[in-house]
Amino acid sequence: MDIPEDRRYSKDHEWALVDVDGAVRVGISEFAAHELGDVIYVDVPAVGTRVILGAQMGEIESVKAVSDLFSPITGEVIEVNAEVKSKPELVNEDAYAAGWLIRVKPDDAGELDQLMDAAAYQTATE
Repeated sequence: MDIPEDRRYSKDHEWALVDVDGAVRVGISEFAAHELGDVIYVDVPAVGTRVILGAQMGEIESVKAVSDLFSPITGEVIEVNAEVKSKPELVNEDAYAAGWLIRVKPDDAGELDQLMDAAAYQTATE
């Protein structure tokens, strides 16, 4: 499985990537997408919603199960990937690019230091 080194990973299999504007792009890992199977529905917080590090922020539904999504950062949602809302299969097809879920304006980007780097996440998923 591909685990890009440019982002951080939570124990709940969400990833966080700092964009050039300082916002944090959030998605689920390819490992999680594979484990879920075919994703058929994604429920994420609306723009303007506050998310809290480690707290539930939505749900993702596959043909196998419904799973909670947990925020890897505290802050305000500034963008939702509308394409994933209408085409949830993007999470399976391209978890690290087209399948991203939300962008968050972080209260403290330093919180990302609490997450795993790619090597630690690789070990955690073996």
